[in-house]
Amino acid sequence: MSAVIERKVWTTAELLALPDDGVERWLINGELHEHRDPTMTKRNRWHSQILVSVAALLKMWRNQSAEPRGQVVGGEAGCILSREPDTTVGIDVAYFSPDVVQRESEETTLMEGPPILAVEILSPSDTQIEIDKKSDAYLAAGVKLVWIINPHLETVLVLQTGTPPRLFNVNDTITAEPHLPGFSAPVAAFFD
Repeated sequence: MSAVIERKVWTTAELLALPDDGVERWLINGELHEHRDPTMTKRNRWHSQILVSVAALLKMWRNQSAEPRGQVVGGEAGCILSREPDTTVGIDVAYFSPDVVQRESEETTLMEGPPILAVEILSPSDTQIEIDKKSDAYLAAGVKLVWIINPHLETVLVLQTGTPPRLFNVNDTITAEPHLPGFSAPVAAFFD
């Protein structure tokens, strides 16, 4: 179950100061959101397997790309999408451009700036409202591509600003043109 906490504008510093008590938390436009799921304190094996598969495919593409290269991150990677008010989220898998990666300092564990690609892998406890809010926040912050992966249906919903959503299944090949030039993979590979 997800909840919006207090009606105050939260900062990333305040979010990071909260206890690490197993509650998933994120900010959207300074609004603190919490997701408490006592049945799933850790990601399930299907979620983890898909995360690894998608990240591996992106990493292979990245390693074959020309320099300068961006960075593939995964596992609820912390990202500050925007400031004042702050939007700070954990992303299942993301690809950040070389420009964003070069701006990062050793003082923070968070990426600052929108990724080119944000991948959300649905969990049984996710609500449509939560997914819609995160997807809308990604696109509003300038994320070029959002992939929402449904492990149960073995589908990928692709969202981009200014274009209708597209749905891919295990019989399809997904690309990320023009944002990730040359990336192409069978959707079935996400679920191997």
